[in-house]
Amino acid sequence: MKALSALLFLLFSISIFAQEPAKELEWADLVPAGFEVNEPSIEHIGQAMAGPQTINAPVVKELNGKTVKIPGFVVPLEGDEEKVTEFLLVPYFGACLHVPPPPSNQIIYVKFPEGAPAEAMYDPIWLTGVIKTEDWKGELAQVGYTMTGTAVAPYDDF
Repeated sequence: MKALSALLFLLFSISIFAQEPAKELEWADLVPAGFEVNEPSIEHIGQAMAGPQTINAPVVKELNGKTVKIPGFVVPLEGDEEKVTEFLLVPYFGACLHVPPPPSNQIIYVKFPEGAPAEAMYDPIWLTGVIKTEDWKGELAQVGYTMTGTAVAPYDDF
């Protein structure tokens, strides 16, 4: 019985230490060296009426499969009044809704199976999860990254 307990403790300890800690990212970390991201300007607002015209931009392949933590704003796609299960994470408020969408490497399509609290979706958040360099396209934007979210927290210093 002691040997079994010791083995279980050892396996549990290894699994804790084997988990990769989340790497904290900034939006600039999603842009490969040499690619320049242009911020939307007032001239782009008129273009937004014509529909989304996302720039298909390159991604940082080394991020694929990494556990990351990134701040951003939520554009809800699926959920109800209590929980949001699918959303776009964007670097600034109103992206994809009030102005043309940012380049595809500045948008993350997120699936959050447990559901993130809907009331947290109007303020900036920290999102933690596993990021992938996979394309996704929806009505609002073309996306260069996808993520399976595991944790959401308020971002008080945005």
